[in-house]
Amino acid sequence: MTEVTRLFDFPYYQLKHSPNPKSLVTKHNGEWEATSTQEYVDKSNAISRALLRLGVKKDDKIAVISTTNRTEWNITDIGILQLGAQNIPIYPTISAEDYEYVLNHSESTYCFVSDEEVLEKIRKIQDKTKIKEVYSFDYIKGCKHYSELLELGKDESNQPEVEAHKDAVKPDDLATIIYTSGTTGKPKGVMLSHWNITSNALDCSPRVPIKEGNNRVLSFLPICHVFERVLIYIYQYAGFSIYFAEGIDKIGDNAKEVKPHLMSVVPRLLEKVFDKIMFKGEELSGIKKALFFWAVKLGGQWKPYKANGWWYEFQLKIANKIIFNKWRDALGGEISTMVSGSAALQPRLARIFGAAKMQVMEGYGLTETSPVIAVGLYKDNSYRIGTVGKPIDNVEVKIADDGEILVKGPNVMLAYYKDPVKTAEVMTDGYFHTGDKGLIDADGFLKITGRKKEMFKTSGGKYVIPPLLENDMKQSHFIEQIMVVGEGEKMPAALIQPNFDFIRDWIDIKKHDIGKTNEDIANSDIVMNRIQKEVDKYNKHFGKWEQIKRFELTPDIWSIDGGHLTPTLKMKRAIIVKMYQDLYDKIYRS
Repeated sequence: MTEVTRLFDFPYYQLKHSPNPKSLVTKHNGEWEATSTQEYVDKSNAISRALLRLGVKKDDKIAVISTTNRTEWNITDIGILQLGAQNIPIYPTISAEDYEYVLNHSESTYCFVSDEEVLEKIRKIQDKTKIKEVYSFDYIKGCKHYSELLELGKDESNQPEVEAHKDAVKPDDLATIIYTSGTTGKPKGVMLSHWNITSNALDCSPRVPIKEGNNRVLSFLPICHVFERVLIYIYQYAGFSIYFAEGIDKIGDNAKEVKPHLMSVVPRLLEKVFDKIMFKGEELSGIKKALFFWAVKLGGQWKPYKANGWWYEFQLKIANKIIFNKWRDALGGEISTMVSGSAALQPRLARIFGAAKMQVMEGYGLTETSPVIAVGLYKDNSYRIGTVGKPIDNVEVKIADDGEILVKGPNVMLAYYKDPVKTAEVMTDGYFHTGDKGLIDADGFLKITGRKKEMFKTSGGKYVIPPLLENDMKQSHFIEQIMVVGEGEKMPAALIQPNFDFIRDWIDIKKHDIGKTNEDIANSDIVMNRIQKEVDKYNKHFGKWEQIKRFELTPDIWSIDGGHLTPTLKMKRAIIVKMYQDLYDKIYRS
């Protein structure tokens, strides 16, 4: 087998072309445990044989819910897909009620869970679903363990049946249903075929930077989201070693151990990494502090392809030797590229990390497009800060008359599951309506200018594009989250979650007489006045009609668990307004 047309072809392709003794690596009991490509394939076949013995057949739906990315997820994925059944990945952080909705809507019959916390949610609603049995990746008392299936599949006598199922799977067959973490209403089930995702992985592969020798990747973004999942297939195709981080909170420690060359990120994570770096810079003194902020300022002026000239590059060489090398060391010392998706990246961060020799390649896509539409590539002058690169091969992008980005290609979903009406709403002559607005420049780079649904009009008839303002304002160290409001009102305003950690440090440095609880900070006139300076500074980048005239601070940290954010860290705008209706009314009604 040389051609890859279905998702389960990827590990077989790796086995033939670049078998890797460390194909998938997960930490168990403090030790990194490697699974070779051969073992990956063998265990996947064992899972397939076991599922057949349980009565699983083509087009059955099997849910997989994991708090962290791990080897077992990938083995289970291939084991399910080889039978022509569908993997239904579910976000671990959603509520038990949402589990019930997704499991019932998808008609899932079996469920894999990673740990006790997820199992507890499943047990609450299992009797209201069609789930026959639950298997866990961790050893949990009272729950069948995933190894029982490996044991059941040890007998290879039904392998010919597995092969017959594999042969029957066509590239256009349904592979997975991914439920979008919608900001409003019930999630939609995006139906993606084997070829939707496979073609996307193959068309993205030329954009992946490959070093000589063994390439290591650190994976931590949720694999239940198609962004990280397609990257995992791409890495397998390239023969990389994939290390699965223990969790978001362990990324720094794991990076130092693994020394990855590449990893995927979301802008929010880079913002937090940068904030931590700046905290440490503030703690320095004397010449060390001066050099630190000189390097940061220099980094903020970085342009790719040495466009700033030899004198800038000479200074940058010094900055890299004395300052930025420590930044790289904090992520293992060998990382050269990060792929960023899910939201707009601040150009300032692209410049600073680029100056520090950790280039951030920004990409763009949606679950419905499997997901990649465009992504940057440093070589061949295919990288431009402020854009998401050029569209990948075989994906056609056009801009509608109203500025909306329309996409056609083999990566566009089959449909929304059980929802022909919503499917028809987003498709026109084979083009998928992304809901995003953008433009393509003279050199073919795609730039996202806003979200169609998020744009609003003030009572004065002026249009405001919140993400543009929000992304600019979040460059401030004082602002953790910001949501621009004002639809139908006389002026734009904002609800702001302060960067509480940074402000606590700032209070110490400035010796302000302010309490340090989140409530103290949110209610402090001193903090309000300081953040007003930040808002005034960034307002200058915008027209008078779209500038933020008033804002209020929230005392809470906006989070997934708190209901403010989706699992992909997008703001639930309507819910946030509802949560802080008193602050909204204070802005517009007082």
